[in-house]
Amino acid sequence: MNNSNTIIAKDNDGMPLIKFLAEAIKSKGPFFTPFNMISLPIMLVGFTLIVIRFVKGIGAVANLTQEVPWGLWIGFDVVTGVAFAGGAYVITFMVYILNMKKYHSIVRVTVLNGFLAYVFYAGALLLDLGKPWNVINPIIGNSFGVSSVLFLVAWHFLLYMIAMLLEFSPAIAEWVGLKRARKILGGMTLAAVIFGITLSTLHQSGLGALYLMAKEKIHPLWYSEFIPILFFISSIFAGLSMVIFEGSISQKVFASQISSKNHHAHDDILHGLSKICALTMFVYFFMQVLTFVHGKHYELLNTPMGYWYLTEMIGFVLLPMALFFHSYRSRNIFLIKLAAFITMIGVIINRLNVTVIGFRWDAAQHYYPSWMEIVVTLTVLFVEIWIFRWIINRLPVLRDPPSWVKNL
Repeated sequence: MNNSNTIIAKDNDGMPLIKFLAEAIKSKGPFFTPFNMISLPIMLVGFTLIVIRFVKGIGAVANLTQEVPWGLWIGFDVVTGVAFAGGAYVITFMVYILNMKKYHSIVRVTVLNGFLAYVFYAGALLLDLGKPWNVINPIIGNSFGVSSVLFLVAWHFLLYMIAMLLEFSPAIAEWVGLKRARKILGGMTLAAVIFGITLSTLHQSGLGALYLMAKEKIHPLWYSEFIPILFFISSIFAGLSMVIFEGSISQKVFASQISSKNHHAHDDILHGLSKICALTMFVYFFMQVLTFVHGKHYELLNTPMGYWYLTEMIGFVLLPMALFFHSYRSRNIFLIKLAAFITMIGVIINRLNVTVIGFRWDAAQHYYPSWMEIVVTLTVLFVEIWIFRWIINRLPVLRDPPSWVKNL
């Protein structure tokens, strides 16, 4: 006879709920790994700093001021992170709209990466708000109005997170064993993808539009009325470079999760993505040249900020673009990965140049992030990786779906 205090609910495969939850929290690999030993102490310090931030205020841990209210947490955690999450809308567009089936095996992991990025980077906004409880204001238009760019970006963020959750939900249903829910959610995927692509293309440029109002504060070499378009185009190769980088690591770390068929197709996928990155980087570089010529800031090139601008354009746009072109023609996988890595660094530099380095560059006192801001940023990143790894090891993200899915 069952004890009345024992929960005996079962999923569709007959597994008791208690056993299911025990399996969910069970470690799937060795605990004492280099990554765990490095990330755990940083996260413990970061969590402590986050508590201090909410108890004593943002000034207790951050070097932000009334003149520079947006710093590392916005420039890196949000603006840069959202660009790297762009792979989700690009890959889903390629697979579901353009019917490019060879990329289907990376759809789920890309959407998962994008969803976690948006959740954590939206959460990072709470850290940056002096009064976190006012986070609802941009969504309801309070103090800003419904014509505000911030109002649009806030709604795009919220709705796109819901869209990506719907796109990823079939994997959750397969994990839990909910066959009927899996069938319903699978039928909603295409609508969620179309909705999500529309939202993503709008808010990638919307983040750039936020800085159109700061013309007098951003260095002329980085300010342009085309910032929204440049942010959108760069999100394409930024997101795909992240897909290449993350996918290359996953091929080794989660090798047991990947079928031999998908493992062998990995190089062909990287080869195709390198072509798209090369083409979009060419468009981006061409537009940057046009905006520079249109701005007529030639004299600024012979200044320290001008040298930094040339370093970004030549070393982190033109160079990786050339590497992508060459690696595509020669099918050199190592060069594709190298180009993706350099591109990611370049995107970080560009976003920080617009939001931090080139922002109020002529002020008497410059903003520099405190060590506490850096630790909190690393904490957000590491927690995201931990959750990403937990999901990969349990849900059918990289591995094939259960056999019963074929009969739905």
